Amino acid sequence: MNSKTFAERLFDAALYIFLAGIFIITFYPFWNILVISLNDATDTLRGNLYFWPRSLTFESYRTIFRNPEIWSALEVTVLRTLIGTALSIFCISMLAYSLSKRYLLGWRYFSFFFVFTMYFGGGLIPTYMVIKSVGLIDSFWVFIFPGLIGVFLMILVRTFIEQIPGEIEESSKIDGANDLQIFFRIVMPLCVPVLATIGLFLAIGHWNSWYDSYVYTYKPNLKTLQAVLVKILNQYQTAGMMSDAQQLAQSSKQIPVSTESIRMATTMVATIPIILVYPFVQKYFVKGMMMGAIKS
Repeated sequence: MNSKTFAERLFDAALYIFLAGIFIITFYPFWNILVISLNDATDTLRGNLYFWPRSLTFESYRTIFRNPEIWSALEVTVLRTLIGTALSIFCISMLAYSLSKRYLLGWRYFSFFFVFTMYFGGGLIPTYMVIKSVGLIDSFWVFIFPGLIGVFLMILVRTFIEQIPGEIEESSKIDGANDLQIFFRIVMPLCVPVLATIGLFLAIGHWNSWYDSYVYTYKPNLKTLQAVLVKILNQYQTAGMMSDAQQLAQSSKQIPVSTESIRMATTMVATIPIILVYPFVQKYFVKGMMMGAIKS
């Protein structure tokens, strides 16, 4: 095997240094948030807190999880993420499979109808009126049905399906398979990369969503985790609006939490669970995006 030339080794070294720099730039802010959230609030006021906590404490996280609404909200958010993602993947893939057949009667009309909704919407008030008229206000299903179909994601899946050789379906039909059998036994397994990709997008959207909970639900047991965390954060930000003398008095009492530590802990609670999903779909991510985005 020929050894690399000096120019190639120099290029590789520069590439590794560049990638390491990008990693540090993107990872360090997240790490610093974790450090501040785990540090004693009084000690944090001294500053110069960069790489690890000086005074380790979990009081900020205890304060958040002592809130009686947090566990109910966590249950609602997990159920919403699991059910909403699964139903959306199923409906999007079914729609994409149907619209991938250009011989479908009214194909141009249906395609235009769905693409039209990407650019034009009714706005908040008409949407609220429609949701209210169908009885979804203060219902768990208000988190699922209004956003069941993502047109952009449907286009990705449709383009992916169009790249599957037609001979596969033709041979299946010769063997006696109908459209449903072809869809579930052939198309769906072949679409795992793009379905995993859009599943990640959908799961992140459901997990991070709080505005629909704020607008369409009033019962405390239907609030999502993000909505409750925003409420907790606002409470501490309001309490944090105090004079310098009050802040000095607070620090003299050695109070282990502050507005800053609560904000950082809230960010970690909202972010870590969905980050843990990414490694499971990483191997499908690039392939799903590229193959679903290229149109032959």
